[in-house]
Amino acid sequence: MSTFMVFFLFFLGLLLIIKGGDWFVDAASWIARVSGIPQFIVGATVVSIATTLPEILVSVMAAAKGNVTMATGNAIGSVTANTGMILALSLIFMPVAINRKKYMTKFIILIISIILLWAFSLKGNLSIFASIIMFICFVAFIVENVFDAKKDISSKNSEGKENTDKKTVIKNIILFVLGAIGLFVGSRLLVDNGSLIATNILHIDERIVSLTMVAIGTSLPELVTTITAIVKKQSSLSVGNIVGANIIDILLILPICAFVSGGSLPVANSTIMIDLPVCLAVTLISLIPPMIFKKFYRWQGIANLVIYISYLIYICFVGA
Repeated sequence: MSTFMVFFLFFLGLLLIIKGGDWFVDAASWIARVSGIPQFIVGATVVSIATTLPEILVSVMAAAKGNVTMATGNAIGSVTANTGMILALSLIFMPVAINRKKYMTKFIILIISIILLWAFSLKGNLSIFASIIMFICFVAFIVENVFDAKKDISSKNSEGKENTDKKTVIKNIILFVLGAIGLFVGSRLLVDNGSLIATNILHIDERIVSLTMVAIGTSLPELVTTITAIVKKQSSLSVGNIVGANIIDILLILPICAFVSGGSLPVANSTIMIDLPVCLAVTLISLIPPMIFKKFYRWQGIANLVIYISYLIYICFVGA
């Protein structure tokens, strides 16, 4: 492939995720308004499932090919990137007060899921038994969201919902689908061609590229969705998207990878000793304060960003 084509596809990917993110957030916000479902729940389910498509495909395909290190590293690395970089940016630019009752269960599920993964991985592999337990927890998360959505819809029925018509419905469904496709295709173009630019044109070491660009690249849909949500002042959608995406990464993607790889998923010692502790640390910093004080603070975002940058420097230059 020519250098011109590599750069062209790279910038095409950038354009797709920017425009796709814009359409995606607009359509998701419309879904929340017309359905009566809170933005946080929409973000934690529909939006997060769509934005985790790159992680799902990369991890599952890696597991199917026997590359189990990439499978686990991508899923866990994405959770750390989502929290340490993406949620951190959201908190720095838009710290908000929250309804603790609506957020509490999701926050607890995410914290428990990381602790469970760490505990199950201590022997060096994720067993079929552990995978089944984690998948059951994912089903419980979806069921809890459905019940929450039903309660909110019932409580808001008396208030009435935004008037709409068939044309508006079709338009927003198309925008939602096209936005999701734009985020997915754009992120792949950006990651694949960005890697080519780094290794073949700029001659950056491939190990550094794989530890940074690929892990962060599969989280680009969440990043673009978050940035777009910040611009549009849809903070609940942003937080819900990241929390939901992290739960999916841990409780759905890793069990699927274990099944695909034959029922057991090996976990590297460096993941147990470094990656999972950092992942849990940034998650606790993000979620414990709002669970106690009903508010996110700017200092949480700054602290997590510092930890995440330090973590990247360490894995790239010291402990990879």
